[in-house]
Amino acid sequence: MPLLSELSRKNKIALLDQHLKPASSVLEIGTGSGWCAAHLRSAGHRVATIDLVEPADIVGDIPDWRKLGLRPDSFDAVIAFEVVEHVDCTAAIGQLCRPDGLIFLSSPHPRWDWVMQILEAAGLNQRRTSPHDHLVDFRTLPFDPIRLRRPAWIHQPAVFRNPPRREELA
Repeated sequence: MPLLSELSRKNKIALLDQHLKPASSVLEIGTGSGWCAAHLRSAGHRVATIDLVEPADIVGDIPDWRKLGLRPDSFDAVIAFEVVEHVDCTAAIGQLCRPDGLIFLSSPHPRWDWVMQILEAAGLNQRRTSPHDHLVDFRTLPFDPIRLRRPAWIHQPAVFRNPPRREELA
């Protein structure tokens, strides 16, 4: 595994361990090899994974979450590490995470994705699996930031709280 990808995984694990309550129900979107889900399960969390390919628990595309049998507000936390730049799924994330639940995201920053491409070409970072067609500055998302960092301005690891639904505020 490339050096920067390995360091990134360690930082993501630390972020999860710091913020998740014990025995949380978690949805991991874009599980890939399953490294994150394996860590969470070993820590006692109830984890469901979704990805376009196996070994995900649910094989399918996150925008089709209703067709895949997922229910709104059914997870204490939703994780989408290195996913939102590939697919427009922030609405799905907000609907699947319970109000006041946690949302963990990471993605390259839109203005600095070219640096990520250089790091990939140099073998220092994991190569992308598909184009980054949905890059977004996390400061514009409809979630309440708990922790939003931009190390060296190129990457955005973040923890958000899912705000209450508008109808709940009325």
